[in-house]
Amino acid sequence: MTNLLFCKVRLLCSLLLLVAGIASAQNRPVTGKITDENGNPVPGATIQVKGTSTGTAATADGTFKLSVPPNGNTLVISFIGYNQQEVAIAGKSEFSIQLVPTSTTLTDVVVVGYGTTRKKDLTGSVVSIKSADFNKGIVTAPDQLIQGKVAGLMVMNNSGAPGGATTVRIRGNSSVRTGNQPLYVVDGMPLDGRTAKPSVNANGLGQTPDANPLNFINSFDILSMDVLKDASATAIYGARGANGVVIITTKKGQSGPPKLDVNYSAGASTILKKLDVLDAAGYRSALKQYNLSAGDEGSSVDAMKSILRTGITHNVNVGLSGGNDNGVYRASFGMLDQQGIVKKTGLKKYTANLNGQFKLLDNQRIGIDYSIQAAHTTEQIAPITNDAGFTGSLIGQALQWNPTLALRKADGSFNILGAGSAINPEAMSAAYDDDVNVNSILANLSPYIKITDDLEYRFVYSINHQVGERETQIASFINITGVQDNGQAYYGVNTLTSQLFTHTLNYNKQVTKALFLSAVLGYESQQFNYKGRSMGGLGFTTDALKYVDILQNPTQTNTFISSFKNPKSELQSFFGRVNLNFFDKYLLTATLRADGSSKFGENNKYGYFPSFAAKWNIANEPFLKDNKTVNQLALRVGWGITGNQEFPAGAAQEQYTLNSNGGASLSNVANPNLKWESSKQLNAGIDYAFFNGRLYGSVDYFNKNTTNLLFNFPAIQPAPASNYWINLPANVINKGFEIVLRGDVIATKDFTWDLGVNATFLTNELKNYDGPPVLTGSISGQGVSNAYAQRLVNNMPLNSFYVRQFEGFDDNGQGIYKDNGNSMYFLGQPNPKTMMGIITSVNYKSWTLGVNMHGAFGFDIYNNTANTVLPIGNLGSRNIAAKLVGTKEALSNPITVSSRYLEKGNFMKMDNITLSYKIGNIGKVVKGASVYVTGQNLFIITKYTGFDPEVNTDKNINGVTSLGIEYSPYPTARSFLAGINFSL
Repeated sequence: MTNLLFCKVRLLCSLLLLVAGIASAQNRPVTGKITDENGNPVPGATIQVKGTSTGTAATADGTFKLSVPPNGNTLVISFIGYNQQEVAIAGKSEFSIQLVPTSTTLTDVVVVGYGTTRKKDLTGSVVSIKSADFNKGIVTAPDQLIQGKVAGLMVMNNSGAPGGATTVRIRGNSSVRTGNQPLYVVDGMPLDGRTAKPSVNANGLGQTPDANPLNFINSFDILSMDVLKDASATAIYGARGANGVVIITTKKGQSGPPKLDVNYSAGASTILKKLDVLDAAGYRSALKQYNLSAGDEGSSVDAMKSILRTGITHNVNVGLSGGNDNGVYRASFGMLDQQGIVKKTGLKKYTANLNGQFKLLDNQRIGIDYSIQAAHTTEQIAPITNDAGFTGSLIGQALQWNPTLALRKADGSFNILGAGSAINPEAMSAAYDDDVNVNSILANLSPYIKITDDLEYRFVYSINHQVGERETQIASFINITGVQDNGQAYYGVNTLTSQLFTHTLNYNKQVTKALFLSAVLGYESQQFNYKGRSMGGLGFTTDALKYVDILQNPTQTNTFISSFKNPKSELQSFFGRVNLNFFDKYLLTATLRADGSSKFGENNKYGYFPSFAAKWNIANEPFLKDNKTVNQLALRVGWGITGNQEFPAGAAQEQYTLNSNGGASLSNVANPNLKWESSKQLNAGIDYAFFNGRLYGSVDYFNKNTTNLLFNFPAIQPAPASNYWINLPANVINKGFEIVLRGDVIATKDFTWDLGVNATFLTNELKNYDGPPVLTGSISGQGVSNAYAQRLVNNMPLNSFYVRQFEGFDDNGQGIYKDNGNSMYFLGQPNPKTMMGIITSVNYKSWTLGVNMHGAFGFDIYNNTANTVLPIGNLGSRNIAAKLVGTKEALSNPITVSSRYLEKGNFMKMDNITLSYKIGNIGKVVKGASVYVTGQNLFIITKYTGFDPEVNTDKNINGVTSLGIEYSPYPTARSFLAGINFSL
């Protein structure tokens, strides 16, 4: 009996195990990952087994796990804004599924700082530009890629030189003494904003312009650039978000077999515009007209032509990428060799980039991301400066050279005049050598762990290290006082290092069917170090060797050595952000960041920067949800406070300088109450998309109020030091509207035409200021001394022009000025009131024509070149502007800073036109080949008589920023480029 019972039990267990085995064999486990068109995870995507009730949702990293019943053969994947997709299960258990957006304007992933979001979920004013939409042509720095593409963004070249610095403003100027440039963040690393390029103030020539701090980045490696404009978007960066934030995201590897991308282009550049000065025949005629017996030297030369050339550019880039679900990688190399249009100028840039993303363990909950960008740039610089005196710098020298005076003597040697006379520009070019080498590394390491499916901890360590080395010399044969018969040389090296440590917790969860929660909590510490060493000499005894190689040659009294080290600057931060999405209709965002900075006084070490924003997706309401005309209609409103700490480290502390007697003395008075410059900003906007996304855009209103303006005044004597930093009791108000309109005008199978326009209407005003006059906008050149053209004054825009009012000439040809020239008036301002960008693309089968233009209106430019480089008094010794001949002006009319040289800067510029042809695959090896030709800076529509209404020469006085002054700059180039892209 016992044995029979035992047999029955064993038989029953065997049957149960068999049934369980059959059931488990038929309920198959399936795993996978859902990504968007850019390879980013799509959390919340629905995965359903077709014909069953079995389903799940993708986790925060886009992954899913599902047990498929026996009758399940197909997965159905869906997500708002993407086309529903069906995937056959047969024979597979792991899937990588990429969704296709129904309207890319709504589902683009946007980087918002310490995270990403869909464009349709944004509550702040953020614009994302993908690589396909970047400006084409010769690009040395990333800011040029988005010029004219973003409403409210102004990108202006300070110089036409390859690698020259740019003036970038987001929604206007906000500061009078500290930086107005936006914060640049590259792959999560906030940049210092400076460059390791040593500066030089050459004897008799002046200060050479800065370089662009973004030169080390290769545009080929950039995936997207996201511009954060309002406080609700930038408050997550706290003390550095007042001027807006530009987030640069580089390309990463994609799962799949190894893929090699190749791009090569070559081009030629010439000067866009020459100034209208007298040629030899015109000069001789003018001499007769003004009854001058001297000045005709018997030759005919074009001095400007003698220093210009056709600049040739070569650019080659290769990128290798690949990987699988456990890890991806990408490596790239780039070489840019750009000759400048001025002889002996150019930029050579070599870049290398390696990055990877790897997941560890079977459950892939631990991973590590890394990247390293290395660059070496060599900049060859001409003697073109911001503040040259009467001797001028190279462009001014070429403009002024007497066109009847030979540049070379009969024996071929340079025609060198006496000391104090005009400087031969061709000789100056030959005499001057200036080379800068900068080595840059930007690297980061980011391990992370997924604590749960919804919670991730990530640590980031980043370092940005630059070393710049500069060698400059001027030959002894040039007729510059102090340099002639002596020669001059300089050597300098600067080191710039910043390190970043970031800890973040990210939580993303579909809490209920109605509520999606996204939150980030973080701690961050960043350190900045900047130092430099330099040496030089005057009075070399031989020209057989390079001066910079024999700096020991001059006598001890004619050599110098100097060094500096900025006070160490540290920033410690705590931050958090919460996003709530109710029913995909009501979105709320709250951000708070606390920044502690060593730059500020003991009583104000920490600043607190909150922001709040809300969005109502009206299109998802029942009364519009089924409306096929309205794809998106949303209202946004946001408010927040951001800060600005872009001023010298140690300004709030006591600082010492070295005396001539070898001792140290106090140079800066401590101010324990010095605090943040802060900006409160209100933003309200409407986003819209109609007709299945064929017409879309946005309208934004913003009002930005900047207070506690950082400024340094001379300390009131008697005082222990000369400088004292304070917070000005004043406000800078920037307010206006931004309008973006884009649409598919024609959309057929073989022919499409899309058109986009963005416009910004902006006003700028300084309010509640009753302090002493603040002068800036220095005017340089012959006939002026300590002159200026701009002043800060209450109830006027920043950098308003403050000059004498010119009213014509009297009967003797002398200038007439209001109030006899004894008074100065506010007669213009350099801040554009309207900015515009036009983008259009026409596609016919395999052909694509892309056109990009931008412009600015309602502002003035001071033409310092016309004022002091080409005045009529030069006639007989130097050249003059052609338009001056035949006017009532007498040769004896003195050079005066006045409204005579204020010109309207209104312009529209044809940035680039690109015609491309998609060849497609060639055989079994070459894939996706295309060729293109690009014309860049083809023309400018403007009445401005200078080189370029966009060129902005740095004319600051004591660090007070200037804007809208042109002084014999490096000219803008017009370029033509041809290239090819393909993959292997």
